[in-house]
Amino acid sequence: MVFVKTHDISELNSGTIGKEVVLGGWVEDLRKLGKMTFITLRDVSGISQIIVKGELNDNLEELNRQSVISVRGIVQETKARDFDFEIKAEEIDVLAKAIHPLPVDPIGRLESNIDTRLNHRALDMRNQKTASIFKLRHHVLEILRKTLAEKKFIEITTPKIIGSASEGGANLFSLDYFGKTAYLAQSPQLYKEQMTIGLERVYEISNFYRAENSHTGRHLSEFTSIDIEAAFMDYNDVMNILESLVMGVYKFVSVNCKKEQENIGHTIEIPKSPFERITYTQVIEELKKVGEKVEFGDDLLDSHLRIIGKNHPGFYFLTDWPMKLKPFYIREKDEDSKLSRSFDLQYGYLELSSGGTRLHNPETLKSRLKEQGLDPAQFADHLQTFDWGMPPHSGWGMGLDRLMTTLIGIDNVREVVLYPRDPDRLSP
Repeated sequence: MVFVKTHDISELNSGTIGKEVVLGGWVEDLRKLGKMTFITLRDVSGISQIIVKGELNDNLEELNRQSVISVRGIVQETKARDFDFEIKAEEIDVLAKAIHPLPVDPIGRLESNIDTRLNHRALDMRNQKTASIFKLRHHVLEILRKTLAEKKFIEITTPKIIGSASEGGANLFSLDYFGKTAYLAQSPQLYKEQMTIGLERVYEISNFYRAENSHTGRHLSEFTSIDIEAAFMDYNDVMNILESLVMGVYKFVSVNCKKEQENIGHTIEIPKSPFERITYTQVIEELKKVGEKVEFGDDLLDSHLRIIGKNHPGFYFLTDWPMKLKPFYIREKDEDSKLSRSFDLQYGYLELSSGGTRLHNPETLKSRLKEQGLDPAQFADHLQTFDWGMPPHSGWGMGLDRLMTTLIGIDNVREVVLYPRDPDRLSP
């Protein structure tokens, strides 16, 4: 038995030539030429060629593609142009056989539609394009956490099972919680606001839930959200933080993830900055100029945002929305109470983030709840924290899945989520 790995394939270098190593991975390709077999072995880090000769070669009759093996052998130089080194095998153990044919082809020679791939998602991870998407997602999360920590934000984890609607919305999943009605959280909004009392700057990266019966390439029932909340900041401050995070992500992966870009077939271009900032009022004027029947106070439809997205390609902030279109916790502008201190981050027509300056006066907050037809009594736990000295604060939430689609140039969030959940998909 030789299945204890000593090296990942990516660790093979000129210093390992002549040394014995044990590799483990799956058989991506298999070519038998007389008394010799060439095995293409892949692990998560890379790919190598295995040379099998002699008696060992005679014992490979039942070995097939995608089976998992361990190989003990000697690293040597190779003449093969697709490999830096090769392994002369001295022992091979078949650890797990793969069936034939497989439901999807991990090499990608035979294409499968996205539903077939999602139904066999674990096997789809052996496809290097798919694997590279999730390696990029890993790096994006890594740089987000690193950057937020550098900006003195503290990571928190808020409940996902809650007793009341966190934002007063209707798109909530309800469940029986030991005889009580509970809900799956659609955001950490109220909790993260409360945390600014003592921690000042907080963030959370976690999954949230929205019972919205949408069938588009950008909506999911379970999604990953990046949320921040910061005391003593206004909406311009947190907009600046959001822009720096997006730029940091693009710069990092553009420079450090060349192999993943090659596998995906997409070059990540660093966007122009600073991001353009346009107001809701400007958007209404632009829409009227092209004949759209829209008035101040109307919500922007997808068709409107597609028009604006063509006028403003790439990233831009859409600011100063009417108060009537924003949640109860958003603060108005001092110079015009009809306008809010709020923003959306757009990528063309696609909304990535929404945020703003929050109300921190408890009496004003109670009045706003009533204005929006919500009962302050249902928010008693939240409102009491405002009596303990709530600092002025601002924040935003951004969809990680949507950000990933902009990064790799696709328009379907299901491609960047391991096991997506939507109105039609509850498994695997």
